[in-house]
Amino acid sequence: MTVLDVGVVRAVFERLDLRNHRKIVVIDGEIGYAGSQNLADPRLFKQDEDVGEWVDAMARMTGPAVEALQLTLLGDWEFETFEGVEHMGEQLDLRRNRPTGDAVVQVVPSGPGLPQSAIQELILTAIYGAQRELVLTTPYFIPDDAMMKALVSASGRGVDVTLVVPFKPDGHLVKLASQAYFEELLEQGIKIAQYRGGLLHTKAITVDGEVAMFGSVNLDMRSFYLNFEVSLLVYSGAFTGDVRALQDRYLKSSRLLTLEGWRARPMLLKLLQQLAQLLSPLL
Repeated sequence: MTVLDVGVVRAVFERLDLRNHRKIVVIDGEIGYAGSQNLADPRLFKQDEDVGEWVDAMARMTGPAVEALQLTLLGDWEFETFEGVEHMGEQLDLRRNRPTGDAVVQVVPSGPGLPQSAIQELILTAIYGAQRELVLTTPYFIPDDAMMKALVSASGRGVDVTLVVPFKPDGHLVKLASQAYFEELLEQGIKIAQYRGGLLHTKAITVDGEVAMFGSVNLDMRSFYLNFEVSLLVYSGAFTGDVRALQDRYLKSSRLLTLEGWRARPMLLKLLQQLAQLLSPLL
């Protein structure tokens, strides 16, 4: 496990806004897990914030994708400790893994030191490539102009676009900033579902029932440009079907917003949302 230390002395020489947000488990070099779950009991984590239990999802994998996860973990360790990859390579049980299924899995790490816009470009490509259906699940939705244009474009060409977000995220300012974009999305025919069964923390995108993106990336600028993240891009109808079924379960515990109802929200709330939107690049 790797973490980024904090401290007064360290802050003088390093940035404070970098965050290792990856969630990776590798067992014996043969089994890998990736997704959104932290090492915390959802029944206890942040329960004083009245958001309910955290709802997460992890993907288990074998085969060559585990090597990529292992190498990502090795890079994290070297970034933090500077011990040398040779030293850690001896301890991590790196090995070649033969394919164990027919799914094509692309492991995409992102963050400082890697091409800055790589993960955002992949997500935008997935959105622009959708032909029939696009379902996006994220706890934090603070898009930039490029993502808003991509979502509006998808809906405009007839794609059924659904955004699933928690009704109560763990941050009031983030919630307000996210809601500032809802009216424009609803006007363009995009469905917005607010999950009521807890704090939905799963980060997943399904495209036409054929391709899935799954991992630690939120749909916000912090995940795109500052955080260390890892995503799985899976080309498999079977896996995508499983993720889509998971999204359906989330939707059954959600309430869809209506444009008329959203426009009727209090004027003070609209003002607070607009003010929070101004801070979007910093959240």
